[in-house]
Amino acid sequence: MNGAGGTSGGIGQFFIGLIMMCGGFYMLLNAIKITSSFGMGSSLYHGSNFGGFNVTSGMIMIPFIFGVGIMFYNYRNILGWALTFGSLVALVFGVISSIQFRFTHMSAFDLIVILVLSVGGLGLFLRSFRSIEQKYPDKAD
Repeated sequence: MNGAGGTSGGIGQFFIGLIMMCGGFYMLLNAIKITSSFGMGSSLYHGSNFGGFNVTSGMIMIPFIFGVGIMFYNYRNILGWALTFGSLVALVFGVISSIQFRFTHMSAFDLIVILVLSVGGLGLFLRSFRSIEQKYPDKAD
């Protein structure tokens, strides 16, 4: 009977490692808090050339409005499509770039438990894909 990945590795190691790994990575991702400084008046993009300028999220909506107007007037106009989707892409990138990741306050014990579960579970999970060597093969009498 084959184990995990078609090898003679242990199915028990596979599931124990998978459970440990999932629990550890869940605890790790649960300890990360995400904040954003996104708003209609907040600066999304900064430029230092020509005396410096800031592009806010409200400024990105101006080409979006013109693009939508052009698209409704003539849907075949490529400028309307470019303005609309270009401003949406800039808005999405601006929102993603304004995200900040922070760890919550945790004790050293919490961090050690997270690391042991994550990395130890990953090690067991990967070890289950290796073949188990037979130290005492059956003797043919």
